Amino acid sequence: MTDSRHASAPRLSAADFSPDILRLFDRYVHGDASRRDFLDAAQRLLGSAAAATATLVALSPRFAAAQQVKPDDARLRSRWLSIDSPAGHGTVRGLLAAPAQAKGPLPAVLVVHENRGLNPHIEDITRRLALEGFLAYAPDALQSQGGYPGDEDQARERFARLDPVKVRADFVAAAQALKALPESTGALGVVGFCFGGSIANYLATQLPELRAAVPFYGGQPPVEDVPRIKASLLIHYAGQDERINAGWPRYEAALKAAGVHYEAHVYEGTQHGFNNDTTPRFDPQAAALAWSRTLAFFRSRLG
Repeated sequence: MTDSRHASAPRLSAADFSPDILRLFDRYVHGDASRRDFLDAAQRLLGSAAAATATLVALSPRFAAAQQVKPDDARLRSRWLSIDSPAGHGTVRGLLAAPAQAKGPLPAVLVVHENRGLNPHIEDITRRLALEGFLAYAPDALQSQGGYPGDEDQARERFARLDPVKVRADFVAAAQALKALPESTGALGVVGFCFGGSIANYLATQLPELRAAVPFYGGQPPVEDVPRIKASLLIHYAGQDERINAGWPRYEAALKAAGVHYEAHVYEGTQHGFNNDTTPRFDPQAAALAWSRTLAFFRSRLG
């Protein structure tokens, strides 16, 4: 979807859509339903093809409208950084951002995108973190497929073709390379959203050097891997997200049994993706609270 379709559209919220439409959209976003599947099912629910199409447009991202930090913001220095990933796809490329006035090394935060690759929203999140005093790096898992294509449907299709084992190896390599950069203090954290939340959980089981992990509505790791976690966790869940939340009781029990330091919050009444301010599922109050908790957590754990 291009932002031009949404330039004059009013700001909508999840309350403007029926629960059935929101569940259908969640399936579409996560690749469990195609664009045609969404439109056909929405037409049955709404009564017309025009209403179904308008609903999909209304629910789709408005990247330009939500952008908080422009790519050329003078307060930042940023560049595209490629690193070696021999166990993954060979090379990982991503956006590296830091405050322009930094006087020395900074605590490092890996930013992990949703299941559409490094789109403009996650680039903006990366710049927001940099303005808060972190060295932020956001790799693009779609690099091996030509990178984020500028279209969310194409991005989902490319994402479905990825080898998940190699993708996980790419993020391990990215985290280790970020920690070792001369601009980094060596204090490493990770934040991820949806797919990225599952990667944040995964990295916590794989990297003993990781100090802090913040998964937003991410899938949980296998419980047998939980005892390997050395990082502190700050876990954010949406209240109305049965698909992801179903795994939380077992994960929490495993965290407690392993003595892992964690803090978990469920934001009641919110949808999966509530932090993503490009779509109507965005919840301003919950997102602001979760983001403030995330920044405070990183500052306390990473210095």
